Amino acid sequence: MHCVPGANASLARMTQAVSMPPRFEVVRTAAGVGAHARGAWTVDHAAALSTELSAGVVAEPVRIDASGLDALDSTGAMLLLKALPLDAGGAPDLGRIEGLTPQRVALMRRVAQALDGGSVPPVAPGALHALLANIGETMLSILDQGRQLLGFLGLLLTTALRVLPRPARWRLTSIVHHLEQTGLNAVPIVALLSFLVGAVVAYLGATVLEQFGAGLYTVDLIGFAFLREFGGLLAAILVAGRSGSAFTAQIGAMKNREEIDALETIGLDPVEVLVLPRLVALLIALPILTFVAMMAGLLGGMTVGATSLDISPVLFTTRLQESIPPQHFWVGMVKAPFFALLIALVGCLEGFKVSGSAESVGTHTTSSVVQSIFLVILLDAICAVVFMELDW
Repeated sequence: MHCVPGANASLARMTQAVSMPPRFEVVRTAAGVGAHARGAWTVDHAAALSTELSAGVVAEPVRIDASGLDALDSTGAMLLLKALPLDAGGAPDLGRIEGLTPQRVALMRRVAQALDGGSVPPVAPGALHALLANIGETMLSILDQGRQLLGFLGLLLTTALRVLPRPARWRLTSIVHHLEQTGLNAVPIVALLSFLVGAVVAYLGATVLEQFGAGLYTVDLIGFAFLREFGGLLAAILVAGRSGSAFTAQIGAMKNREEIDALETIGLDPVEVLVLPRLVALLIALPILTFVAMMAGLLGGMTVGATSLDISPVLFTTRLQESIPPQHFWVGMVKAPFFALLIALVGCLEGFKVSGSAESVGTHTTSSVVQSIFLVILLDAICAVVFMELDW
């Protein structure tokens, strides 16, 4: 095999060029400050390059003559970017470097993009800046969650309107199953908690009212509180913590096991199969639980009145009928379906947002409970103000 003398000479020159140490020389002239980049700006000479740049970079704007570069790789391009002055946007000004071939200019641009423009790292924010940033991120998260809830509500209504005229597609077995879980199984805890809260409210009311000789008005307090507010609110909060979290965990576990993907593969709509039965069951169960909470709260107040306030059950019932109009009962009942809609929406939406791990299931289950309770209390407060302004 014969070697070509010219090729050997070219190879020797290239090897010699690549092995030349890099140089960065600052030149001050009457026209300003300039710099010359020479030698091999490669990863093999990174340590020497760092030393050269530390000694040669100046604060004034410079123009760099890179025509003397023998070699340039991504490491050398990154170091060369650090030597460039910055433009108005805080990125290296590639217009101030001269003598690069088009290939090397392209390399410089790619490295600058990889370094996110090569801008100077931002200064660590202060406490006020961090606080404002956190507030902004929280507000954006709330707005995004509101947008997702509205979109999910629209999808749910569209699916319901498509399924409603077709009784053959009503999933009665699933509805009855969820009705038992969300309604029947929740009756004991709702009744017990409402009974205890009713007893506590009666004790507190009697403690204040008896100072003015108006202990009988404890009946009015309990009646107004439980018929208008406490009955529906307690039932909704308990359902949000008990059933809303269950919706999220069930749907999230199905998503982790790819069962939702399997439903879509066989042509079934997950919203129709998983969400609508839970929503319908909750729309039926929560008004019933609200009624149970109202009656249990009144019973708790009646028990305290009979044992501690000398208010007999007959007197309690008579006073309740005389002083509390039926409209207060309906004000409490009319809010229950809207509470049910919010709880089902949030619970199912958070379930669909679960992604890939048990930790995600726990995170979204917690988020579901917090959001549901917050929205229920917020809606109840808005309804209280509106109904009082309407004199209902």
